[in-house]
Amino acid sequence: MKLPPADKSKALFILNPYAGTPPVKMIINRQLQRRRDELACYKSLSVDESGSLIKQNLDKYDIFVAAGGDGTVHSVASQLAGTVKILAVLPTGSGNGFARELGFRPNLKNLITDINKKEFVNIDVIDINDNLCLNVAGVGLDSIVAHSFDKFGTRGFWSYAIIAMISFFRLKPIRVKLLCQDDILFDDDVFVLTVANTRQFGYRAYIAPDASPNDGLLNITILKPFPKILFPMFILMLFTKRLNSSKYFMHLKTDRNVVIKTDEKRFHIDGEPVLMPEDISVRIKKNALRILKTRYYRQYGSHSQKEFDNQNINNQEP
Repeated sequence: MKLPPADKSKALFILNPYAGTPPVKMIINRQLQRRRDELACYKSLSVDESGSLIKQNLDKYDIFVAAGGDGTVHSVASQLAGTVKILAVLPTGSGNGFARELGFRPNLKNLITDINKKEFVNIDVIDINDNLCLNVAGVGLDSIVAHSFDKFGTRGFWSYAIIAMISFFRLKPIRVKLLCQDDILFDDDVFVLTVANTRQFGYRAYIAPDASPNDGLLNITILKPFPKILFPMFILMLFTKRLNSSKYFMHLKTDRNVVIKTDEKRFHIDGEPVLMPEDISVRIKKNALRILKTRYYRQYGSHSQKEFDNQNINNQEP
């Protein structure tokens, strides 16, 4: 497909034509066509194609818009991290966890208004074995679901929910060890271990209720094995930001590098399934990415805590 003409007054939209349900894709495509004089748009059919397109046009545009789901956002952000270019999102996918957290909505008119203002905020990103993580990554139930969902033919919340439920009842505890330099910070079985840059997986499922994308800290949350009869209670806590009230939940914070050791190879980064070696190196890269500031941007509080903290562990609820 022919590249769009360069124009710094426009934003370059990288559109994933496969993301989202047919009605959403139809609406977004019509909106983009009606506003083609105000923006430049390119349909990308693969991650490699997106990367090449951005590299070819990096000096021609100031704002690059990921129009798709979490995978599309991740692929565009991977090219922009460490540059002065601005990432924006037109969410058309399923979970849209990062987009929700940073205030992006599937409203093209409002997004163009925000693009014209060109206001941005700096956020952190996470480096995992030299792979960028923008939102959340981890091992355990969420990674198993990510691998299963990737092979599933149907997208959407209910497909994800069904796979998650089936995976949970088949789930066995996973042994994980956390190391920070010479210190062993954790060595036990888990159901879930998540490295979070923001609060939610997507669908407003809050795995790290206290995480912030600009606090300069790794947020590591651990869900220890619990009686499976309590599964409905944990689902309720997940969607009401109350996981940190459970005795089975740990929330650890640090600005230091961490190594995750586990025999479980199935991992996910921003919801995309990946296979990892036994040793997984994790570090925070502060203020590494510019994000378009929208009218819905949520102001995050600053955090001064600079070492691991398990004060959120308590025995108040299951």
